Amino acid sequence: MKNCLLLVACIIITNYGYAQANPPYKDPKLSINERVKDLLSRMTIEEKFWQMFMIAGNMDAGDSAKYKNGIFGFQVSAGSKGGNAAGQILSYSSAENALSLVRKINTMQKYFVEKSRLGIPIIPFDEALHGLVRDGATTFPQAIALAATWDTSLMARVAGAIATEAKIRGIRQVLSPVINIASDVRWGRTEETYGEDPYLTSAMGVAFVSPFEKMGIITTPKHFIANVGDGGRDSYPIHFNERILDEIYFPPFIACIKSGGSRSVMTAYNSLDGSPSTANDWLLNKKLKGDWRFGGFVISDAAATGGANVLHFTAKDYPDAAMQSVNNGLDVIFQTDYNHYKLFIPHFIDGGIDIKKIDDAVSRILKVKFELGLFEDPYVGEEDVLKESKGTTHKVLAKEAAVKSIVLLKNDHNILPLKKNIRSIAVIGPDAVEGRLGGYSGPGNGKVTILEGIKKRAGDNIKISYAEGCGRKDEQWKVISPDYLSSGTEEKTGKGLRGEYYNNITLTGTPVVIRIDKEVNFHWTLFSPDQKINNDFYSVRWTGKLRAPKNGNLKIGLDGNDGYRLYVNNVLLIDRWVKQTYSTQLKDFVFVKDRMYDIRIEFYEPVGSDADIKLIWNFGVENNYNKKIEEAVTVARNSDVTIIVAGIEEGEFRDRAMLNLPGRQEELIHKIAATGKPVMVMLVGGSAITMNSWLNNVDAVLDVWYPGEEGGNAIADILFGDTDPAGRLPVTFPLSEAQLPLVYNHKPTGRGDDYNNLSGLPLFPFGFGLSYTSFEYNGLELLNNNIAKTDSAFITFQLKNTGRREGDEVVQLYIRDLLASVARPVMELKGFRRIHLLPGEVKEVKFTLTPAVFEMPDKDLKTVVEPGDFRIMIGSSSRDIRLKTTLTIL
Repeated sequence: MKNCLLLVACIIITNYGYAQANPPYKDPKLSINERVKDLLSRMTIEEKFWQMFMIAGNMDAGDSAKYKNGIFGFQVSAGSKGGNAAGQILSYSSAENALSLVRKINTMQKYFVEKSRLGIPIIPFDEALHGLVRDGATTFPQAIALAATWDTSLMARVAGAIATEAKIRGIRQVLSPVINIASDVRWGRTEETYGEDPYLTSAMGVAFVSPFEKMGIITTPKHFIANVGDGGRDSYPIHFNERILDEIYFPPFIACIKSGGSRSVMTAYNSLDGSPSTANDWLLNKKLKGDWRFGGFVISDAAATGGANVLHFTAKDYPDAAMQSVNNGLDVIFQTDYNHYKLFIPHFIDGGIDIKKIDDAVSRILKVKFELGLFEDPYVGEEDVLKESKGTTHKVLAKEAAVKSIVLLKNDHNILPLKKNIRSIAVIGPDAVEGRLGGYSGPGNGKVTILEGIKKRAGDNIKISYAEGCGRKDEQWKVISPDYLSSGTEEKTGKGLRGEYYNNITLTGTPVVIRIDKEVNFHWTLFSPDQKINNDFYSVRWTGKLRAPKNGNLKIGLDGNDGYRLYVNNVLLIDRWVKQTYSTQLKDFVFVKDRMYDIRIEFYEPVGSDADIKLIWNFGVENNYNKKIEEAVTVARNSDVTIIVAGIEEGEFRDRAMLNLPGRQEELIHKIAATGKPVMVMLVGGSAITMNSWLNNVDAVLDVWYPGEEGGNAIADILFGDTDPAGRLPVTFPLSEAQLPLVYNHKPTGRGDDYNNLSGLPLFPFGFGLSYTSFEYNGLELLNNNIAKTDSAFITFQLKNTGRREGDEVVQLYIRDLLASVARPVMELKGFRRIHLLPGEVKEVKFTLTPAVFEMPDKDLKTVVEPGDFRIMIGSSSRDIRLKTTLTIL
């Protein structure tokens, strides 16, 4: 009996030990909800905080103790020459080193799975807007270019390729796509979007996220919500009512979540109706998690959680910002550095943050980690990387996407495709050789520039001549480098100037900071020059010596927010002491080479926002551009045809006030057009460009966007007629910035669209694009002109290629509600097809219009289908309607 009792006791102890070693959350046979509940019950508040904290960086050797409580995940920096979300440049040498990324992720994962107390795995994440931001990964055309294909099946294949390249490298979450509506093309991030239309953006967004989610990679549509404001400025405060959010800005997010399966959402930097998007209870709790029943997790944009403190001034400090954000629906704080955790953790520890909100956030994160299978299979197999064909697998697809994205905007006298008798081509402009890929890009994998693509396709029978012409910047001055500056009285160079910083705007009293500034080239926005200096009320005096680089006259001066003065040899040369605007002031001064001149700069800032000051001169830039333009004109004059490759400057926090080609590119176009030779302009960029001053002087215009690593080959195919261009504009091109914002789907005006001195119509409308062939629309049939609210409408018509070449037509279907209880848009895109036809070929095109097509928010913002007449319009752009009919909903 004693032995029997001993055996029972041993069994009980053994089972207890097994249960402790294998708690319920590690049992894959249990439901995910059961596993989450069990794991959550075992976590300390510190462990919960760290599941809500993600960073751009690594856990390097010797750091393990810092991560004893775990972490959400890392943007591991072992693999990219591109920029990450924080704008940091990451190092990664070659495609083969994708294997080193896998090994690094596995090593980090091993620590968290085997060494941390609870063994919670991490989520490695990255950017993948139009290709994974890693060396060796394929760079596809920029997002706006992918939207210009109007081809969702192509988008799905591109997304599948990116997802494959991400997963074999161990990436399990991508901070993509950008599904904001580009409502104002001055916005610098228009290039990252799918354009101005909610229907097209939704379709492209779903096509992008679906392959990732099916492959077990979390997608993160961003930025929630509406992060372009007045003047097309990034992250500007938004004061939209709920109706416009429901009609325009919410639909792509709803589509990506409900149809695409996105399991994460990233908030925007801007405020919405006075509350930061990152801490907006109505936006995150009531709409996203409440009305939409979103079951995933919400992350902040990089460093945006503290925005309530340092940007919007709705939180007293960083701990308060964290408390407001989590209580109002944020689940994950995204920062750029490990040590930032100290800013946000206090109110987790002291109970300031509602524990129910913390538990809800952590449960959402753990749920997704269980769904990804990370607890059972946390590591990445090296064999998949070894099988990869060194980055060449998806180059064919990259070229196809680029070809399909190119938009032909003008083609007088059918100058394109290039004629077979052409023997010489001039290619002008640095964008022809730079191969720019656009924002949030990796370095590209075997990138082919425009010039390289043209040369390769032209072969030996056509002479290709290149000239730089002029770039995108009209560089008339440079910041004076430390090589010509010294502090004190010693006649030495390279030391910079002595800066004395005062906590007043009068340069009086004792400086609170004295330091040597190597050059005067400052842009102070959120913070003052030093922690000891007032953020919004300070002045600076710089003194020292300037060594003259040459004999003769130079222009010297200051660039920045005025409230500045410049003295040379104690003579007041520039005086802009009244705060008024931003200006560039240059004055002539006769220098003697190598002589030392006393220099004194005085500057004050009484407001503390966007303080700029630069010491500048024109040394090194005199007459440089005139020479390059004349060289380009000579090359053009000696060639049969000229291709000018012109580009714009844009990007995150790089909005454009003017939409014309920057620098002296328009002057270049005029001078080359004056030669009388055929001229075509190729536009490189991700947004609209005004071209009134030169459009009538050139024969053809192609918008090639940022065409990706195979862009050069794709462009050559279009130029030489190997493929027909069929890209269509996903944004409206205005005649002038004065028309902005200008979108096709606006609501009816109180009177008219025009100005007294300018048309209200665009230069190129939404959906516009020319072809090398022509198409005819005929035989529109509506199966039933009268349907019930719950029924679908079926539409057919015939599309014929009436030209001599095969090509694609992008058929677009728009509707207009002819009478509604609230004002509705003048037209709305509700369907599109990209259709390939041989010469003379006819295809029947079908559209099914489900009840969802006719849904609208009524006066009470309830989604309804109202009875009445709807105009059905089918055409080649929003301004080129070929067929119309009327459908009645009973």
